[in-house]
Amino acid sequence: MAELPEKVSKAWEDREGPVVLTTVNGEGIPNAIYATCVSKFSDDTLVVANNFFSKTLENIREGSKGSILFITKEKKSYQIKGTIEYHTEGPVFEDMKKWNPKQHPGHAAAALKVEEVYTGAEKLL
Repeated sequence: MAELPEKVSKAWEDREGPVVLTTVNGEGIPNAIYATCVSKFSDDTLVVANNFFSKTLENIREGSKGSILFITKEKKSYQIKGTIEYHTEGPVFEDMKKWNPKQHPGHAAAALKVEEVYTGAEKLL
């Protein structure tokens, strides 16, 4: 499995504001949401807590790949693309429950497995 380049892992720790999670439905229509409840599970997996997914959940269940877009405090943007795994139990889910705010439901953990990484038009992985 591909891993985030060290430069991007450091940028993730320096991100500012919410990330944008994008999925597509079976007809190829994109859906983008802002997500604030996010974490890096491992060098090859970024996680978004499903607190209020609707279309996003439908798309994941249809097998959508996805992307996460974020910006750093220095205003440098990064996009990570990959396959989304949906966890309602197990280590990824349990980890999400630790950092997801208690006032949010945390129905599941959407885990994006790193396949491609970009900064602007430059492909890093």
